[in-house]
Amino acid sequence: MSSKSKPVREVNPADAGEGRMASEERLEEAPAQLNALLERGEISPEAYAEYAATADVALSSRTDNSPHTRQFAKFDHITLRAADLETASTAFTGVLDELGIEQTTSTPTHSVWGNFALTQTDDAHPSARRVHVAFVAPTPAHVDRFWQAGIDAGFTDDGPAGPRRVYANDYYAAFLKDPDGNSFEAVYRDGARPSGSVDHVAIRVSNVEASTAFYSTIGDAAGLTLQRQSPDSAAFTVGASDGSFLLFAGEPTQNMHIAFSGEDDDVRRFHADATAAGYQSNGEPGERPHYHAGYYAAYVLDPDGNNIEVVDHHR
Repeated sequence: MSSKSKPVREVNPADAGEGRMASEERLEEAPAQLNALLERGEISPEAYAEYAATADVALSSRTDNSPHTRQFAKFDHITLRAADLETASTAFTGVLDELGIEQTTSTPTHSVWGNFALTQTDDAHPSARRVHVAFVAPTPAHVDRFWQAGIDAGFTDDGPAGPRRVYANDYYAAFLKDPDGNSFEAVYRDGARPSGSVDHVAIRVSNVEASTAFYSTIGDAAGLTLQRQSPDSAAFTVGASDGSFLLFAGEPTQNMHIAFSGEDDDVRRFHADATAAGYQSNGEPGERPHYHAGYYAAYVLDPDGNNIEVVDHHR
């Protein structure tokens, strides 16, 4: 996986402010700082979008959870399609090994690392584009090794390893990008972390209001709680403490598949709530034994056509 890197000046927006702000004050002032840096040309529009999205992660992670949030909801899996699965799998094995995330499945058509997966493109399912996936890193040293392994594997540098105090005092991360415009992050933070290998997922949407309405509609069944919304972005928590799902305005993410965990009743309610609101079904509730015995799921398309699922594995 290789593409020509476009140099971007790395600026820590937290250092642009006056004095040392407390962590929460930084987060509240982050939008103004980011806007100023963008206006001065000190960060690219792409970097601005990633900074803004990840600041929402930190904000949502410190917000009290709704009593209606299902405690055990989580990212069940995120699947991206790759045109050259073998090459992509080799590259991801190299970077995810550095985070201690082991490959759990490897076939000619699928590669899986915990709750992150790649699958081969076909005529009906092209490559995923403009998805941001952040992986949990056990220590800052793991973040450093993730970034270097990614550069060695042919990813483009999208932000070298280092502290990002505009998000939080303890936020240490690195960013890589693939040729399809997908962004991958390793992030270390103190304290409890989400279960699984994924810390947060961010997607670009053509209409923030419409996409926020969709994910709010499926929220009760999928375990999503809206924490923050603005004209340009929205942030959801997943379950009680299982990371964040973020939306921000831009050229929309394409061909992404994301599944949230649930029980059979959640699967049925997810599909019923979405279709009653006018969203397009992509698969009615039912068992999918070709995945494994007991795999009970339903599928709906979000406003930009991404395939969203709630699944009960019965395991």
